[in-house]
Amino acid sequence: MSNYVSTNDLQDDLALAHALADLADAITLDRYQAQDLVITNKPDNTPVTDADRAVETAIREALATHRPTDGLVGEEFGSDKGTSGRYWVIDPIDGTKNFMRGVPTWATLIALVSVDTSGEEEVVVGIASAPALARRWSAAKGHGAFVRFNSGNNDELLEDFDSASINKKMSVSKVKELSDASISYSDFVGWGDRLEPFQKMLANAWRTRGIGDFWSHMLVAEGAVDVAIEPSLAVWDMAALDIIVREAGGTFTNTAGQNGPFGGSGVSTNGLLHNAVINGLNP
Repeated sequence: MSNYVSTNDLQDDLALAHALADLADAITLDRYQAQDLVITNKPDNTPVTDADRAVETAIREALATHRPTDGLVGEEFGSDKGTSGRYWVIDPIDGTKNFMRGVPTWATLIALVSVDTSGEEEVVVGIASAPALARRWSAAKGHGAFVRFNSGNNDELLEDFDSASINKKMSVSKVKELSDASISYSDFVGWGDRLEPFQKMLANAWRTRGIGDFWSHMLVAEGAVDVAIEPSLAVWDMAALDIIVREAGGTFTNTAGQNGPFGGSGVSTNGLLHNAVINGLNP
């Protein structure tokens, strides 16, 4: 990795986040579908692999070198937000169950949160890197959201991309009615009292798909899906997704309509549909 200096420049932070994602991709791709993959259960009975732990360890070591005063919130090894007004949020493998089974829908999620003097928190940098899908999504506050395709020499696919960076700027869809919307979700677990109104919303939508995890929200950012909803998530599941969706022109809240990734659930929309979705979930 390059020697990144501490700075308030979000472009520099984004460059560091890309370098961290490169580091993670090398580890995860090496362990993906490995015959000797080690799988154990955490205290909450969710699975974790040796790849999850190796990725978070590598990122922690890199941040200790390049951003030693920043805090860090990680899924596998605990959290210390620190006192610098900045902390990183890491999900080493979002979609561990997919990773374990050989389903390519998994990603490393990396985000940087800024904390102002009043204690208000905002995600300002985010990356979702899905090397088995050959895609990486990224955003920094005020700089837009981009998707990068690792497509080899497929010139036809790259026609619409910047030839130097292979980055395509993203924007959400313009769909205005739920009856015309494509809605993505994970499953029907964890909805509680919102399950019935959610299923009613699905029944009235144009199209529904159980894509789930990070990819649902990235498809919203790309404009391919209009709404993505998950009823129970941790901050590391959402922080990177929040800034990417917002920088693509969308809205990210929890199911109660509270902005940001800190409310225990995630709702991404193109913005135009957000009030209708939140009202539909909370009749």
